[in-house]
Amino acid sequence: MRSTKTYFSTFFSGLLSLLKGMRVTIREFFTKKTTEQYPENRATLKMFDRFRGELVMPHDENGNNKCIACGLCQANCPNGTIRITTDTITTEDGKKKKVLVKYEYDLGSCIFCQLCVKNCPRNAIEFRPTFEHAVFTRSKLIKQLN
Repeated sequence: MRSTKTYFSTFFSGLLSLLKGMRVTIREFFTKKTTEQYPENRATLKMFDRFRGELVMPHDENGNNKCIACGLCQANCPNGTIRITTDTITTEDGKKKKVLVKYEYDLGSCIFCQLCVKNCPRNAIEFRPTFEHAVFTRSKLIKQLN
């Protein structure tokens, strides 16, 4: 008697669980669907404001950027996505100053954590909402920003 009672209680418990799941499925079946026609709607497609697609270094109208080659973005990158090459020059005043020579960014290994952007003291880098990065070789994902 005990095993029959357990059998039926387990059976009806499973049946109740199945009906709850089916209720969600049936409700979703009748909701209006939203489909993006992706390749055709590139001109009108807008990504979310907080989407992090690609790291860029904005330049002004003269082609200059705000980077002072401090290296904080490289130091804060958890997986070494950013590599900065600097050079030390002497100014007219006789002071030594770091100058940015090369700013490389590996899009393929970036985890889009935004630690580099948040720790930049001059706001020299930012994320843009670009998302089409399909390439045939990984070497094309390494970009020079400056």
